[in-house]
Amino acid sequence: MTQFDIVVVGGGMVGQALSLSISKQSDLRIAIIDPTTPKTKLDKEFHLRVSAITPKSEELLSKLQVWDLIDRKNEFVRTKVWDQNSHGRLSFSSKDEGVSHLGHIIENDAIQIALYKSLARTNVKYIKAKLKGIKKIDTGYEVRLNNKDTINCSLLIGADGARSITRELAGIECNEYDYKQKAIICNVNSSVSFGNTTWQRFLSDSIVAILPLSDKKASIVWSAKDHLSEGLMLLSIDDFAERLSFALEYRFGDLEVVSEVLTFPLIERSANEYAKDNLVLVGDAAHNIHPLAGQGVNLGFSDVEELTEQILSSDKPIGNYNTLRKYARSRRFENEIMAKTMTGLNWIYKENNEPLRWLRGIGMNIIDDNQSLKSFFQRKASGN
Repeated sequence: MTQFDIVVVGGGMVGQALSLSISKQSDLRIAIIDPTTPKTKLDKEFHLRVSAITPKSEELLSKLQVWDLIDRKNEFVRTKVWDQNSHGRLSFSSKDEGVSHLGHIIENDAIQIALYKSLARTNVKYIKAKLKGIKKIDTGYEVRLNNKDTINCSLLIGADGARSITRELAGIECNEYDYKQKAIICNVNSSVSFGNTTWQRFLSDSIVAILPLSDKKASIVWSAKDHLSEGLMLLSIDDFAERLSFALEYRFGDLEVVSEVLTFPLIERSANEYAKDNLVLVGDAAHNIHPLAGQGVNLGFSDVEELTEQILSSDKPIGNYNTLRKYARSRRFENEIMAKTMTGLNWIYKENNEPLRWLRGIGMNIIDDNQSLKSFFQRKASGN
């Protein structure tokens, strides 16, 4: 039976980054279990799933020698928000913070490909298989795979996403909050430059986010109430593009949809436990939040930094519960604060009674006019 120090279930961005982070600073034997074949080359067209990578996450990826391997990344220097139902406006700029940029919009595929290239230079073993079962043993966990192989590890890490099989098999319950919304995603072309700016417009029943992939191409994330999203998904591509352009007040002209249009439900999830003896959860397996501020994978990368630090600085055997609990305590607070903040913001912007609309506009403008307040919110959004 093959023995590893660490088995990471999930070969996505967080799982690969964690494996790379630990392997670069130790001689621990690490394996990644994932049923998919890693991509090694980007498609010609932009992929639909993208992330807004903060400067803090950029620092981690640079430290892991991954950043320069990412083939396509689009820097943004401003974020602008405007509200349909009030006079409120918000505008954040890198110049105000004395930094060169606020972040980058990057395809998830591009990050994963770069991570995999770096992992190929390490001793991390990539096992193409599905997790089938786990069994607690004295030295850690016995891990059964769907290819009939069984491996042992001292520490089992669940990095397998919001519907984590690791979490389920470990018997860790998960609190869920259904926003009764769906996120509609697609890529668009514009006749107007996006100006190295991410944009958000708050509507009566939805929020549209524009994440620029290049000067005139962007990823759209339209978070809409269930009934609206269902109606939008029934439209032809041309009619959907017209509705989208109208929702954005034709600020970018008549948008052209240049990809398929996909949708997925928005559900906040929080694992009741991040850690048990010899087992720990990271990324979306531990916490899954509303995409309103684009912080999902950035929170996962912060998990990577904290867990790496706790594992490598501990003088206790790997998988020791007290070590893993330190990680859990540190990360749960920040993750829960961010989740509840997103829930609160979503509620504020979906309610449209007149007093709340007025207060919302006043609040946005107060923040916009106060540089100290703007800096506070911008630092939080940047991961600092």
